[in-house]
Amino acid sequence: MPSQQDTSVKPVVVPFEAGVPPTPLRRLGHHEVLERWHAVDRSAHAPHLVAVPGEDAADWTAAALVTARPQTAYLKIVDAVGDVRAAVAAVVAHARERGLAQVKWEGWTARPEDAAAAGFAPSAPPLTRPDGTEGPATGYVRWLHDTTLSEPPYYRQTTHFTCGAVTALVAQTHAGVLAREEFDRRAELTLWRDATNFPVCEPVGLGVAVRRAWPSSPVTVHLDVDRPVLIDHHPESEQEWRAHLQRMSRADAERIGVPISPRRLSTAEVRSTIGRGEQVLLLVSLAGMQGFDVPHWVLCHGAVPGAVVIEDPWANAATGDTWVDAHLLPVPDAALDAMSTVSADGFSGAVSIGRPQRGGAASAGSEGHGDRP
Repeated sequence: MPSQQDTSVKPVVVPFEAGVPPTPLRRLGHHEVLERWHAVDRSAHAPHLVAVPGEDAADWTAAALVTARPQTAYLKIVDAVGDVRAAVAAVVAHARERGLAQVKWEGWTARPEDAAAAGFAPSAPPLTRPDGTEGPATGYVRWLHDTTLSEPPYYRQTTHFTCGAVTALVAQTHAGVLAREEFDRRAELTLWRDATNFPVCEPVGLGVAVRRAWPSSPVTVHLDVDRPVLIDHHPESEQEWRAHLQRMSRADAERIGVPISPRRLSTAEVRSTIGRGEQVLLLVSLAGMQGFDVPHWVLCHGAVPGAVVIEDPWANAATGDTWVDAHLLPVPDAALDAMSTVSADGFSGAVSIGRPQRGGAASAGSEGHGDRP
């Protein structure tokens, strides 16, 4: 149940800056926690302290370090110190004042009983276990409105280039087509190998690979340009054969019945697709969330008021970004719409995957590939 403190807390909110922590924070102790707060440069994620003042305004009874990716609709508690439940309630109140959809809580020091008392639910642990530099073993989430969302598994891509394959595997595991125990690195690399344009996955090749791996799953590719994509950064001598592979993928799509819509899939259409029980692999630029304009695949699988909920298979540990940020991540509609134009190439691409039809399908980790000739 939500904490009874949610409506009464009037938090103190101050920027978190590297160096000497504020005196009221030092008085709360927990030096090992404060060391973790300063271990990475969190400045890209608007770090700030949300504190509960004591009877003496110069003192705090509790404080939390709060961060969030830019262009998103959540706040993340890294840790809370002092009166933990009061600190978390203050963060929830702060998030409500900002009209956000969600509060997350990393499990570094969080106790399950404190999380439950504050209305947080535990997230399923990631299928790929993070090490000490990539995030906590546990995490919690609280939605700030009435919503019921099923939770996909979280899987962190094991290479810099398999995001497309991973989002497809997450979608199919979420849909019940792929068993969780079959979702591993072999499945990741097998699907990537069938979809890759070396090394990235472009929309048509990815859609064709998904259809081959799971013949019972309807697939539609959405690509608003009729030309090769994601190759301009290669030397001209290497662009030609990658373009040829993309033409081959279009021929494969026609042969096995994967439609290619020549229109951009808007965020409103993403919402409609999700509402029909389908999922969307969406190609986005990371410029808004991470600060560099790199094309990247994410999975759109849920919707809440004002935001689409995505799974991002990558997190930037150097900025304090962890799987807790990337999992069940709400992105405002307007922000997602802007992200979905890959500015370097000036196009938009997506792959929608429908509910599986009757009949079996080959696993992406198996030797068979369905309709592949």
